[in-house]
Formats: sequence, C-alpha cells, structure tokens
Amino acid sequence: MMAVLGFVAVLALVTGLIHLYLWKRLVRDTTTPGRWRRIGGIAALVLALLVPVTMAGTQAGLYWIAWPGYLWLALMFYLLVVLVVLEVPMLVARLVLRRRVVAAEPTTAAPEPVLVGAAGPTEPPAAGAVAAPDHDPSRRLLLARGAAIFAGLTATGTVGYGVRTALGPPHLDRVRIPLAKLPRSMDGLRIATVSDIHLGPLRGRAHTERIVAAINRLDADIVAVVGDLVDGSVAELGSAAAPLRDLRSRYGSFFVTGNHEYYSGVEEWVQEVDRLGLRVLQNRRQEIQARGGVLDLAGVNDLDATGGTGLAAGPDFAAALGDRDPSRPVVLLAHQPLAAKEAARYGVDLQLSGHTHGGQMMPFNLAVGLEQPVVSGLGEVDGTKVYVTNGAGFWGPPVRVGAEPQISLVELRSA
Repeated sequence: MMAVLGFVAVLALVTGLIHLYLWKRLVRDTTTPGRWRRIGGIAALVLALLVPVTMAGTQAGLYWIAWPGYLWLALMFYLLVVLVVLEVPMLVARLVLRRRVVAAEPTTAAPEPVLVGAAGPTEPPAAGAVAAPDHDPSRRLLLARGAAIFAGLTATGTVGYGVRTALGPPHLDRVRIPLAKLPRSMDGLRIATVSDIHLGPLRGRAHTERIVAAINRLDADIVAVVGDLVDGSVAELGSAAAPLRDLRSRYGSFFVTGNHEYYSGVEEWVQEVDRLGLRVLQNRRQEIQARGGVLDLAGVNDLDATGGTGLAAGPDFAAALGDRDPSRPVVLLAHQPLAAKEAARYGVDLQLSGHTHGGQMMPFNLAVGLEQPVVSGLGEVDGTKVYVTNGAGFWGPPVRVGAEPQISLVELRSA
C-alpha cells in the first residue's frame, strides 16, 4: 500500500506540472484576462486533481471514478504530446510575425531634435508615447487559438480511436520460432500465450469469457498466462476470473505472476488460479511429454516481487532452471522481458513474456524500450529468444494506440 501511495504522490506532482503547461497553452494564451480565463483555470485545477484521485479511488474500490479519470489521463497525455510537437512551428510563426511587424514600421519620419545635456545627447520622449509591441497581439491570440483547436481535435480523435481499439476483441498473432534442441517429433508444438488481462475497474467477467473463447478456438497444446491477470482482490474479482476454468489444452494451462498480482494479494490469487485449474509455476518447471519428445516448461515469479516469502517470494532462476538436463529445450514463462538477462545465464532457449502492453499508447512505447529489452514481438537477449505479447487488456486508460490487444499462438519448430 505504501508503494501505491508513493506512486500516487509522484503522479500528482508530474500531472500538476503537466496541467500547468496545459493551462498556459490552452487557457492563458488563448484568452484575455476575465471570466473565461478564471473558468479555465478552475477547470485545469479540477482536472489536475482528478488524476491522483482516480488512482487512489480505484485502489479503494471506488470504481465509478475510473472511466472519467482514466479517459482524461489519456486525453491529457495526447494534448501534451501534440502541444509539445507544435512548440517549434509555433515559435517559428511568432518570429515571422514579429519580423513582419518590425518591417512594417515607418522609417521615413523626420529626425527629432537632439538635446545635449551633461550625460550626452538624449532623445526627447514624445508626449503620451508608448513602446510599440513586438508583434500584433491579435495575431498572436489567433495563432494560439488555432494551435489549441488543432491539439484538442487531434487528441480527442486519437483517444476515440484508442478506446475503440482497446475495447475491441484481441487480435491473434501467429509466430513460428525455431529451437535448435526441439526434437523433430515435437515440431509444430503450439503454445497459446496471453498476458496482461488486467481484470479490474473497467474490465470484468465478459472480458475473461471472450479471451477464453478465443484461446479455445486455437486448439493449442499448451496455454500460458504470463502475468498481470488482475487489478484487485479475489473478493472483488474472483467471479470475473472464474471463466479461466474453461481453458482447454492438450498438455495443460500454466500461470506465472506479474507485478500487479503483488499489488492485489498474490497469496490469495495463486491459490485461486490453482483452484481454477491453471498450474502456477512459481520458480519451478514442469516436464512436458508430447509426441514422443520432452520439453521443460519453467516459470519464475515477477522481478518486482522482492523480499517476500512463500507464495509472495521473488524470482528464483536457480530453483526453476538449475539442475536440469541441458539437452532438453526449455521455455521460460516470465512476466517481464527484462528477466531474459538472467535467464540467458541458464541457457534458456525461449522466454515468453508480456508486461509492456506493446507500449499501449504510442509514443509511450519509446519510453518502455528504455527499460525493457524487447517491447513487442520476437527479439533476442544474450542468445535467448524472447517473445513479448502485447497483452489482451490494458492498464489505466482504456486506450490502445499503435499496440492492439493481442493473443499469441507460438508455434515451436525444430531447427
């Protein structure tokens, strides 16, 4: 809980600064002093408070605030992005206007008489004269309003598209991955992979039912749920997760914890997921015998789980991957792609991960890439192949731009 409160505090500071910038560009620069500027200032303050209140409120079970709060968070983000991009052309436009005004000033006026005093020649000020503005205020106001309208329309359109994408059905990504150690008899073994379902304030039982139905249509050999199933307790979301019991596969369905399970009561969720028929690979591995061959399927707890014990323990790669037959291929389920840096030390052939949401809201994917070695799709880390699925849900804003929701069918091929 302290970690959540600290996150909310940092978020409040950051969003406060962002709203100050938005107020300047959308309110102060586009209005003259008076009633409308005051109304705009009050609105900016209320919206700035809405973001941390939403984060804290949803943690306290006040789910009714999630829709307005998270939608504004997305709109705020894209307003910021568009306005920052417009800063350079706006600066150029202001400089051009300033030069035009200076060029239009009269230059043929007769010279004024010069007064000579103790301090040297001085120009006598004209009676009632005021300094000329560096450019036409009305044009500056028009320019600011044009930029604000463009930013508003662009951000609103982007968020609308993102909501439609996020709430739509997950798309299927089929990927074939060759593994050098995979026996020829196991060629074509298929693993249905899904992550980041994020049951919570905005997604419930119908979301789970749709995902389960989509996975079952794949007729996969193995089902892997690689973390961030929930954003809430078993008491709140147990019924929403219940359709997971209907998952079908030939050799079993498996689960590893994500970071959000540790915010939601990981001990209860591990027991609940196990009760629903998914085997939880908590720092352990399972021997998969299929088609006359053998494959090791391993799983580790999420990297963010540190300092816990028992069901809340952190990742233990040695327990999951040590003392195994190195001639067998091994597939590791780990929520964060970053785990591959440690997994590579144990000769993992393939790691299946989620966590990144594919960036969820472009261009946020650029920031995700600074932390995670693979953001979406197939990559490689120190010789270990890493496949990252975009996730079937979303976290925070119900918006996906440039990273559609996804269920992945990973087909293993013998090299």
